[in-house]
Amino acid sequence: MVNLIEAQKPLLTGMMRLAGLRPIDVELEPGTTMHFWAPKHHAGKKGTTISPLDPSAANGTAKKPSSSSSSRRRRRRNSPESKPNVVLIHGFAAEGNVTFQFNFGVLVSRYNVYIPDLLFFGKYSTTDSTDRSPDFQARCVAAALARLGVARCDVVGFSYGGMVAFKLAETRPELVRSLAVSGSVVAMTDAVNRETMARLGSGSSAELLMPETLQGLKALFSVSMYRKMWFPDRMYKDYLKAMFTNRKERLELLQGLLDSNMDAKIPTFQQKIMLIWGEEDKLFDIELARKMKEQLGEKCYLQGIPKAGHLLHLERPCAYNRQLGRFLAHVNSQEEQEEAN
Repeated sequence: MVNLIEAQKPLLTGMMRLAGLRPIDVELEPGTTMHFWAPKHHAGKKGTTISPLDPSAANGTAKKPSSSSSSRRRRRRNSPESKPNVVLIHGFAAEGNVTFQFNFGVLVSRYNVYIPDLLFFGKYSTTDSTDRSPDFQARCVAAALARLGVARCDVVGFSYGGMVAFKLAETRPELVRSLAVSGSVVAMTDAVNRETMARLGSGSSAELLMPETLQGLKALFSVSMYRKMWFPDRMYKDYLKAMFTNRKERLELLQGLLDSNMDAKIPTFQQKIMLIWGEEDKLFDIELARKMKEQLGEKCYLQGIPKAGHLLHLERPCAYNRQLGRFLAHVNSQEEQEEAN
């Protein structure tokens, strides 16, 4: 019997190709490969697999654009590579293209869009390493972007991907220009995890985020969405089979998330940060977002979206895209003004 979720993927793949994105597997080292959807000029030049390059690329020191504002403007007019870069990092329940299926289309005309599948998500992102921390995921994203020649980018993170994005911004400030995050925290401390699970009545994050039964998946969707959505049971069963692969490794990722953040403190970020939040988010509620904004300081902004839950980018994509677009436009206009001066 045809899996209804898998059957939709060719259509989504076609939509991404029409938007000018191509699938690329970036080999970071023997045993570690990260799958990306990237602008088609990469596939045109290098094929569908990029192997380890020269030492400068491997260390994340991709060649940076010239500081000359006039030369930057010329490249901006003449070359697709010159558009600003935006990286979309997915959450725990689905791979990149599924997570951002309603969002990438409004970005591709103005930005070079990169959508990675984090390790053990999708079919092709794998590693032989035993490191399951968000820091390792962030290092792999940074190394893959270096292979693709990305020296500066704006990063968008959702849920688990938001934690990876925060880690990427913390450890690679020269790479990450700005952050837009929804439904996430800087670090999933034990205290935050206990409070969240108690509030939701769940025994553990693994029980909630890695359901094995139809009832478990329905419970996950129930707490993730503001609107009550009805789907036939077969759709839920097919989703379980299609999306919750690599169960052993993903459970280890959840444990690594907690282990790596036991003594976590809020770092000082150099970047502008936009928190785009569903006002009815039950996983990480809006009060948590307000506290996080205060902790992150004056460079952090918070924009709530009413009648939206944790999956706000899927529930209210137009509202989410509008807020994200405004933030990215603001960041880019500021840089252009600085270059002009």
